[in-house]
Amino acid sequence: MSGRWWALVAVSLATFMTYLDNNVVNVALPTIQRNLALTISGLEWIVSAYILVFAGLLLAGGRLADVFGPRTAFFTGLTVFTLASVAAGLAGSQETLIAARAVQGLGAALVTPSTLALLPRIFPDPRERATAVGVWSAVGALALAIGPLTGGFLSENADWGWIFLINLPIGVVAAVIGLRSIRVERATSGRMSLDLPGLGTSAVALFALTYALIEGESRGWTSAPILGAFAAFAVAAVAFLIVESRTAQPMIDLSLFRERVFSGGLLSMGLWSFGVFGIYFFTALYLQSALGFSPTEAGAGFVPMALLMAVIASVSPRIAERFGSAGTVAVGLGLMAVAIGGLSSAGEGSHYGDLLPWFLLYGAGAGLLVPLTNVVLGAMPPARAGVASGVLNVSREVFGLLGITILGAILSARQSAVGGAPLHAFLEAYRFTLLIAAAIVLVGVPVSVYSLRRGRAAADVTEPAEPAVAEPVA
Repeated sequence: MSGRWWALVAVSLATFMTYLDNNVVNVALPTIQRNLALTISGLEWIVSAYILVFAGLLLAGGRLADVFGPRTAFFTGLTVFTLASVAAGLAGSQETLIAARAVQGLGAALVTPSTLALLPRIFPDPRERATAVGVWSAVGALALAIGPLTGGFLSENADWGWIFLINLPIGVVAAVIGLRSIRVERATSGRMSLDLPGLGTSAVALFALTYALIEGESRGWTSAPILGAFAAFAVAAVAFLIVESRTAQPMIDLSLFRERVFSGGLLSMGLWSFGVFGIYFFTALYLQSALGFSPTEAGAGFVPMALLMAVIASVSPRIAERFGSAGTVAVGLGLMAVAIGGLSSAGEGSHYGDLLPWFLLYGAGAGLLVPLTNVVLGAMPPARAGVASGVLNVSREVFGLLGITILGAILSARQSAVGGAPLHAFLEAYRFTLLIAAAIVLVGVPVSVYSLRRGRAAADVTEPAEPAVAEPVA
């Protein structure tokens, strides 16, 4: 196997590790709470601290990858994330664990944009690059499957700290392989500045928005902290737009958002994330509340869906090359919407076998969204691949949080309105919420058809890299 494919292994391992940590904690929370005597607030912040820092610094991480080179950002983030994982696994108090989770988010905010920024440089050939992006996406989908299963198994059969300590061998292997195989070049488009005002305002805006979405349900959407967070987001977002429109070297060229391929691709990716995050979260509740699954069984219930998603993700760039990105993405979102609607037929007497066909259809549809990654990256100049990756991942994270919070608010309101036995009320609200989710995801079908129409296949979107010079070894 040639060096660039070993480089893909290193990048994929790092991606797997950060994606795994996005959802490995959830099913282990009861065990962690018992062992550390956590408060409810502390329990919430174990999850929130990681997401808050990760989402808040994604654009900053992308910019740092562009300025210092994706290779440097990759290994810096990988080191920070791995060491923070060890600290989290050995934590003996809620304060230490929450702090370690926040540092994990910092590492992930450097790793995630740099992995996507590395791929066009490692694979300059469009066809090979499409295959590499498919593999990268398949690994992310696999992490979605293994995360809940791993968290449930380790929390039930071993010490909860192992859900974090397993990142140590993965991080070390990724670093060793990467140091030997990642040899990339950096574009010589002139010296780039950090754009500190842009970094600061974007971080404040994303921190404030993420905090409001995470805490809104528990604190109340009209409470002073949440309204203040939304206000801070609005002010910082406006300031960011003003800064970016006036600086000589902006983080993001705002004119790109007038391009339908770029803005439409981001919206389509956001709607995908809205469906994936929301359905995972609430269907996990259904499996345990209505079907009586244990945490490990509930995690295992998602494995067939995510495995099929990973398989389809690996071949979807070739499907897009044959039939076009617009049709491929539209079909994927359509299949997801149909599957979500089909899941709404689940009731109190349903069995896992009744859900499995819809899970598989959902996984197939979600896997077809991979070409969007190449579409969004291809809309940015090669020297801005880091920020393009950051924008893509911000869309994914924020819409994912919207999926959980909006669908959660709908479910809670419907459950209160239905009344009756708790399980009956939950099931009625769950089915109603799924129909709303299906309608929202379905919006992505016309969006993708319009925004990606007449586009070349995903494998051909990214332009050749600019003349480059070798980046010093980190």
